[in-house]
Amino acid sequence: MEWIQINSPSSQYTRLVAKGRANPRLASRRDDDDRLPIHWAASYNRLPIVDILANTRDFDVDAQDGAGWTPLMMAASLKNSDAVLDLLLNKGADVNMKSSNHGQTALHFTASKNNLDVARKLIAQKASARVKDKRGQLALHRAAAAGNVPVVKLLLENRSPINATDMDGSTALHHAIAEGHGDTAVLLLKAGAETDKRDQSGALAIDLAPDAKIRSFIERAAEEEGISLA
Repeated sequence: MEWIQINSPSSQYTRLVAKGRANPRLASRRDDDDRLPIHWAASYNRLPIVDILANTRDFDVDAQDGAGWTPLMMAASLKNSDAVLDLLLNKGADVNMKSSNHGQTALHFTASKNNLDVARKLIAQKASARVKDKRGQLALHRAAAAGNVPVVKLLLENRSPINATDMDGSTALHHAIAEGHGDTAVLLLKAGAETDKRDQSGALAIDLAPDAKIRSFIERAAEEEGISLA
């Protein structure tokens, strides 16, 4: 019988999964990070191993590791992971499950990346764009902070509240401008982002522009759209 070895770089924990038939005992063994083999296989986008593990007895597609991540959350954070995502979704992975540590969903994780196709796939499977994590952030806050214009647009099209504030009183517009993403800020403004909201420090979103060039770009675009920033 041929064996496939997966090495955990963080704990040097080694798992052996039989090719074509998983060893049930090893498939359910957790390492020092409280991760199962399925977590490592999903995080490294190893489709053949995910397929083996997903067909073992007592497989839990929504098992969380020590940080509260599920295999779906890990796969959603990667590029070119469509096949693994499809397999996990076909096994019934909960797209709206929250991580136990920070309360984030798979959509939060993919919104932080430039993973438009993954975001579309999750939303097609009824992932909600209206879920807040423990910091009060929507996936929209994360996408705006990362400057992902296509993902921001997708989330807004799927009923994400545009003016929701997180625990710091920041809206998606605050995050976009603070990170210097002028194009994202302009998209939010055109979509109806309120410009008079202040965060807990009392700052308007425009006040957080990292430099004069970014501020001027946003002010000029807002003026062209007839939007007041004051």
